[in-house]
Amino acid sequence: MGRREAQLTADDGAGDDHLSARIDAAGVLRRLGHALVDRDVDETLLALVTAQATAMLDAACAAPPRRRDPLELTRDLFVSPPSEGSARVHFPDCFVTGQSNPMGMAAQVVRRGDEAVLTVTLGAAFEGAPGRAHGGAIAALFDEAMGFVLSIYRTPAYTGSLSVTYRAPAPLGEPLEFRARLRSRHGRKLRIEGHAHAGDRRIAESEGLFVAVDLEHFATGGGGA
Repeated sequence: MGRREAQLTADDGAGDDHLSARIDAAGVLRRLGHALVDRDVDETLLALVTAQATAMLDAACAAPPRRRDPLELTRDLFVSPPSEGSARVHFPDCFVTGQSNPMGMAAQVVRRGDEAVLTVTLGAAFEGAPGRAHGGAIAALFDEAMGFVLSIYRTPAYTGSLSVTYRAPAPLGEPLEFRARLRSRHGRKLRIEGHAHAGDRRIAESEGLFVAVDLEHFATGGGGA
């Protein structure tokens, strides 16, 4: 999806330049976070990071709150299904696919037939056991891929349950691929299954139960099924 389409789909009303600036800042902060985990940074540099980040934090916190309409952020995801090979993010600040989230994963997800295909390379900040991605990060990536399947079927829904079977460690710094597809649907209940690979090695499998809701459920940014 192009930047303009992303803005129309998901931004909070800011223009292209503003969103571009948010994406650039978030990307630098993500790389800095991974570097602080991955590198043996000396105390002098750490002190400099602390001082400069504190000054920027004070300035950022003094800015006015952002106003975002949860229904508008969600509506376009289900108006029309993504076309073959096209990408779509829930919104730019999404923890998994949002490019303007400095604490996010910056994953990419596209449609391949009736499947969602998500690709990501996790940095050091997502480490669980040494050298391995945290299991919670893997679960979040499955949830995001399955959510993209809902867009394919133009069905807004909440995650009712999600189970993950871990087959092998998920490496850091290497491309990972997640695939998800609809297995069955009965009324409001959609069951979606997925699997994840690092190269030729299957690292995990997942099953999710999603409960369809009216789009207006997203108007308050919360609420149950």
